Amino acid sequence: MTKPSYYAPTGGHPDQHSLLTDRAVFTEAYAVIPKGCMRDIVTSFLPFWEGTRLWVLSRPLSGFAETFSQYIMEVQPGGGSDRPELDPLAQGVLFVVEGGFTLTIEGEAHTLEEGSYAYLPAGARWTVQNGTKAVTRFHWIRKSYEAVEGLDHPEAFVVNERDVAPTVMPDTDGKWATTRFVDPSDMRHDMHVTIVTFQPGAVIPFCETHVMEHGLYVLEGKAVYRLNSDWVEVEAGDYMWLRAFCPQACYAGGPGPFRYLLYKDVNRHMTLPVAGR
Repeated sequence: MTKPSYYAPTGGHPDQHSLLTDRAVFTEAYAVIPKGCMRDIVTSFLPFWEGTRLWVLSRPLSGFAETFSQYIMEVQPGGGSDRPELDPLAQGVLFVVEGGFTLTIEGEAHTLEEGSYAYLPAGARWTVQNGTKAVTRFHWIRKSYEAVEGLDHPEAFVVNERDVAPTVMPDTDGKWATTRFVDPSDMRHDMHVTIVTFQPGAVIPFCETHVMEHGLYVLEGKAVYRLNSDWVEVEAGDYMWLRAFCPQACYAGGPGPFRYLLYKDVNRHMTLPVAGR
């Protein structure tokens, strides 16, 4: 198996001679944030994080993401946080795309490196410390946990992508596969964060139209993606947000695999309006 590649932004600014035209798109049904948008001027900072900045890829907002937020965190050597999550209802997933750090969950230390994946349940006590000599960059996806009476809360866990066998989609000749870090039948989980891989020339052969909201960060490769009624070109480092029911499909362009980190909300009833409100 070819070693996976993980694109990570580095910031900086283009020179004064560059054209302003880019591929950024924001619509009611989808958004595309190209890698060229992730510059120094659009970074943010968080309370109780030292030596850290972040790119906010999505956040709950009218007409935008409804169920989740997604960040790319950049932590300098010696940086990190002893109070990373201030919302007791927020669960999280961390996925490392460059470097590494020590993640401590309920007093147990874990060494994370490129390809590492960590699930952090709501209310868990955890810390991040970059004790290496290199900058580390990782995704942090957050969602308010929807507890269900009679279902236990899921436990924290840490794993690396290389230790999880991808599940090949039926009738695709092995060209389309999903690396699942959580069993889809585990009803305790109300979100899935997976890695989807297409071999060169592979396709999603129909326009998916479904209730799950998506965040897609391209880790590797390039493709032409169908978003609502538009075809857009995307490549490693680009981010896409797809509203629920937004039609979607793609062609993987090659010459190597096309891979992305995918968020979706799952396994819960649809919230209904309350009469009189």
